[in-house]
Amino acid sequence: MNENVLNKLKILAESAKYDVSCSSSGTVRSNKPGMLGNTVGGWGICHSFAEDGRCISLLKVMLTNYCIYDCAYCINRRSNDLPRATLSVSELVDLTMEFYRRNYIEGLFLSSGVVRSPDYTMERLVRVAKDLRTVHRFNGYIHLKSIPGASRELVNEAGLYADRLSVNVEIPKEENLKLLAPEKDHKSVYAPMRYIQQGVLESSEERKKHRHAPRFAPAGQSTQMIVGATAETDKDILFLSSALYKGPTMRRVYYSGYISVNTYDTRLPALKQPPLVRENRLYQADWLMRFYQFKVEEIVDDAYPDLDLEIDPKLSWALRHPEQFPVDINRADYEMLLRIPGVGVKSARLIVASRRFSKLGFYELKKIGVVMKKAQYFITCHELPMKTVNEMTPQTVRSLLITKPNKKKVDERQLLLDFHD
Repeated sequence: MNENVLNKLKILAESAKYDVSCSSSGTVRSNKPGMLGNTVGGWGICHSFAEDGRCISLLKVMLTNYCIYDCAYCINRRSNDLPRATLSVSELVDLTMEFYRRNYIEGLFLSSGVVRSPDYTMERLVRVAKDLRTVHRFNGYIHLKSIPGASRELVNEAGLYADRLSVNVEIPKEENLKLLAPEKDHKSVYAPMRYIQQGVLESSEERKKHRHAPRFAPAGQSTQMIVGATAETDKDILFLSSALYKGPTMRRVYYSGYISVNTYDTRLPALKQPPLVRENRLYQADWLMRFYQFKVEEIVDDAYPDLDLEIDPKLSWALRHPEQFPVDINRADYEMLLRIPGVGVKSARLIVASRRFSKLGFYELKKIGVVMKKAQYFITCHELPMKTVNEMTPQTVRSLLITKPNKKKVDERQLLLDFHD
């Protein structure tokens, strides 16, 4: 492999690492005659998890880290003095195919700094995906970052070759975005989002008439917000996420705890470490909206604009609403089971299925997978040894359930996200 290209890859993979929206969607591209590879199951190689739990290796790289913008929060901002590189379309295509043939990767996650103009940059990204699909018959996963301000024609073309498209909101409130990135606005972000949504819906209608019509971004779209760089509350962030999820094609909103990469800029907060606990709580709240049938205003409101950092959002909601408990585990409907701390989606389904045959008690629930350490204070069932939240007080239950800080040293970018209760 060309040493010059590998040096470029080292630089551009390093520049790409701050984009957290690198997750395969679980979209399936099975092997086809005349096509190379499928999505089933070093530098720039990241491991992401699909929605079905599979670990997928992606080449995560930028086309270039040169940029015409000078965003305060970005490592690749125009005014930063750092190693710069640009891969040509052919170099990136060859790299992807070489890594794919060696079984290093199962797909490509491609972003870019903006050079010359959004359309010029987007056209180069599209050419990479197009050459991979049409010239090399590449059938792996492709995630393309749509450039804010790119034309509808280029976004539409990108959707014909990419499994997923994404455009990052970055800062939830436009006035704060203008403070840190005066050259950007939300209009240029939301326009490509609409183009992607329209493309997916039009493709879906076309495929009803012609089953072999091309699919448009079959894995939908995603976005990312930076947490902690500006003064937004968790309410601001989650209300925007909720609004985005109402669009039929928005699959994931990613939250990235702000990493202090440009410490010299006085517009930015002086953080010693990224706000990873807050990031974790936002993901848990996001999970409640997507899978647990919670409305955003139940999680955050004017009285509680920020998530509790000591306990998870579902437990926080339960302690604020003791009148909803205890829940009879043998009679409650599925929707109410989902609201019990310690009960996940899988265990709620198993409870509904199992109680048809016999009454469930403490030990049966434990076998099912219910986290009884939490759930015992919010339920009634056969042989329950503990008092409930109403027999005690929410404050007492809270003090019993607050997790003690783990003193074990962990990598600053790694955090265990427990979404099952």
